Amino acid sequence: MRNPMFVPDERTTELIFDYCRRRLSQDPVSLDYGGTRDLGSVLEGLLGSEGHDPAAVLTLFAEHLATAVISCDSPRFFSFIPAAPTKSSLLFDMVVSCSSLHGTSWLEAAGAVAAENQALALLTRLAGLPAGAGGCFVSGGSLGNLSALVVARDTAAKRLGRSVDRPRIAVSSETHSSVANALSIIGVAPFLVPTTDHRLTGAALRAALDADPTSDDVVGVVATAGTTNAGIVDELSSVAEVAGERALWCHVDAAYGGAALFAPSARHRFRGIELADSFIVDPHKWLFAPFDCAALLYRQPELARAVHTQHASYLDAMHDETAPGAGVWNPADYAFHLTRRARGLPLWFSLAVHGTDAYKDAVETVLELTRAVARRIEAAPHLRLVRDPELSVLLFERDGWGDEDYRAWSAELLSRQQAFVMPSRWEGRPVARMAFLHPDTTFEMVDDVLSPMA
Repeated sequence: MRNPMFVPDERTTELIFDYCRRRLSQDPVSLDYGGTRDLGSVLEGLLGSEGHDPAAVLTLFAEHLATAVISCDSPRFFSFIPAAPTKSSLLFDMVVSCSSLHGTSWLEAAGAVAAENQALALLTRLAGLPAGAGGCFVSGGSLGNLSALVVARDTAAKRLGRSVDRPRIAVSSETHSSVANALSIIGVAPFLVPTTDHRLTGAALRAALDADPTSDDVVGVVATAGTTNAGIVDELSSVAEVAGERALWCHVDAAYGGAALFAPSARHRFRGIELADSFIVDPHKWLFAPFDCAALLYRQPELARAVHTQHASYLDAMHDETAPGAGVWNPADYAFHLTRRARGLPLWFSLAVHGTDAYKDAVETVLELTRAVARRIEAAPHLRLVRDPELSVLLFERDGWGDEDYRAWSAELLSRQQAFVMPSRWEGRPVARMAFLHPDTTFEMVDDVLSPMA
């Protein structure tokens, strides 16, 4: 008798498909409540030796659990860095899931890898990297940064022409927290570069290196193209120039901001990214793909392959370039992973369906909204724009407000389902912060956030 878990069940299939249809057809997507709801005993006793009717389990999920997850794809989600996957990418993510598609090696998954590589090649061309550049999709910016920095560390001796016992990598105070975590994991110390106006520049990097008599142990630098808190783009060209002079690995963390490479109005801010040795961009942020999807790209992918390829007798067939279908391009060789979901396919499908002009228009729409809201804040006598936006993040203050005022404002907006907006801090003081990514976010939605501050 067959195990029923592996027998197709039409009733459960229709239940799930119906739920997905309803969720996909929400227009606009509901915001929901996140951790503000008490789940109490909702899950008590659910997992045990006996199963439950799938309709009852799905009802429990829909009524209690789904509403306790704030929808990142709501056009009213303005906190952290939102997400806005296209409907076609969400649909194709279902294809990837229900087909159990993976993308570990060319031998096993050539079709998935070829499609993913086509999407990666588009990103390398946007950045201006040379022919031959490439990489793979990973789960997120944290894994992308970690994987690139391992290559920076392990290739340092060849670049510098000498060994480095205790390597350091240059960062700024605005570098993403995942970089500090990655450096700790791989045993590399940060070399903190003081900056002016929170932007890393080549001049600041050169001055810091010249001022430190032990800077010979610095083997790389991380520049940021779109800081998470304020959306600042470092001076990539001058940082890359200094990196080239000193044989430092130049990594660009463009996890959030890199999508603006699609936008002619913002492309000038990324001048110099074409000189990077590696960079990341997260399609699950501003390139309208589902979670979880980050693109990790190398100028010379063979360097990463030499560092990340895993060797074991059972993996030999994957790397045997004389065997039919083996060794052409294995995504497992370019990051800290082995088995991997073909997470780049939803992006590939959406790009193929909609075309790059649609992506350009969507990103430009968000940039235009951000600039309009900035002018609205500047015109309000009780509000102050902390800094002019470079991308789609706004920091601003309300006269006389402290931490408690911002927290109460944020909680009230969520309880009314008007917006999810979390305050932040800037130079030691509390501020309001809004991050826009959804092309369907309207000026009127944002005004719902600003009006209660009057």
